[in-house]
Amino acid sequence: MARPLRVLYEGALYHVIVRGNAKQDIFLDDQDRYGFLDWLEDVVKTHNLVVHAHCLMSNHFHLLIETPDANLSTAMRDLNGNYALWFNTRHGRVGHLFQGRFKAFVIEKETYLLAVARYIVLNAVRAGLVDHPRKWKWCSYNATAGTATVPEWLHVDWLLKAFDEERKTAQKAYRRFVMDGIDAPDPYDELEHDFILGSPQFVHWIWDNHTAGSEKLKEYPREQRIVGRPRLEEIFTDGMPKEERDKAIAFARIRCGYLASEIARFIRLDRSVVGKISRGKYNQKPVARPDPV
Repeated sequence: MARPLRVLYEGALYHVIVRGNAKQDIFLDDQDRYGFLDWLEDVVKTHNLVVHAHCLMSNHFHLLIETPDANLSTAMRDLNGNYALWFNTRHGRVGHLFQGRFKAFVIEKETYLLAVARYIVLNAVRAGLVDHPRKWKWCSYNATAGTATVPEWLHVDWLLKAFDEERKTAQKAYRRFVMDGIDAPDPYDELEHDFILGSPQFVHWIWDNHTAGSEKLKEYPREQRIVGRPRLEEIFTDGMPKEERDKAIAFARIRCGYLASEIARFIRLDRSVVGKISRGKYNQKPVARPDPV
C-alpha cells in the first residue's frame, strides 16, 4: 500500500482521521476515552499543537489540528503509539490497534476551518447516535458552545471570533451555525483533490511550495504527487522559442509529473523527442518554472 504524502509546514491546519484496525473499536468504555484525552493533552503540550475541534467515536476519532512547528507526523506517532500501548496494557491485548497510517486532509484555514469544525462535531448526529451534538460528550461542541468547561488543551478562540468579538454572542451564533449544518452540504463534497480542501489558489500554493521532490518518490500515490500542478496550458504558450519550450518540457515532465505522451499530444511533438528533451534536462537541478514569454 502506498504511503500517503504528508504536507508539513509551519502553521498548517489538518483534519486528522484515525480508524481502528479492521474497523474494530478503539474505545471500549468511557475510561478509554478519558485516557485518550489525557494522552491528547500530553501531545498538545509536548508538540505545541493547536486543537480547534475533536470527536471520539467508537472505532475512530477526528481532530482538527494546527501545527505551528510543522510536526504533524511526529505528534500523531506519539499520540497513536502512546494510546495504543496504554489501551493494550489496560485490556490485556496485543497487536495493532489502528488501521495503518492516519488520514490527514490539509485545510485552508480562512476558507474551510468553520465548515470542517462543524462537520467534526456533528459526527455522532450523522451516525444516528444522538439527535443533538450537545448530547455527545466526547466532542468539542459543548466546550465551544459555552455549555461546558473548555479544556486547557482545546483552542476555541479562533472559531468563536469568526462569529463575534463578544463571547456570549459568538457562542450563540456558533450553536446556530452548527445546527444549520445538519442539513448543510458536506464540505468534502467540494473536495477536488485527494487530501487538500481549499481554494484553487491554496491547492496550487501547496504544490508550488510544499511538494517539491515528491514527484520522484514512487512510494507516494501519483494522484497526490501531482495535486495542484499547473495545467499544460499554463506551462506552454504559443510561439515559445525552442530553448524556452525545452525548459517547459523538462518542467512539465520532471517537476509536474506529466507523462511524455501527454506533453507530446499537447504540443504536437513526437513522444520520443519529448522523452529525450526531458532526460537531457533531468540532471540540471533544480528544474525551475520556465519564465513566461
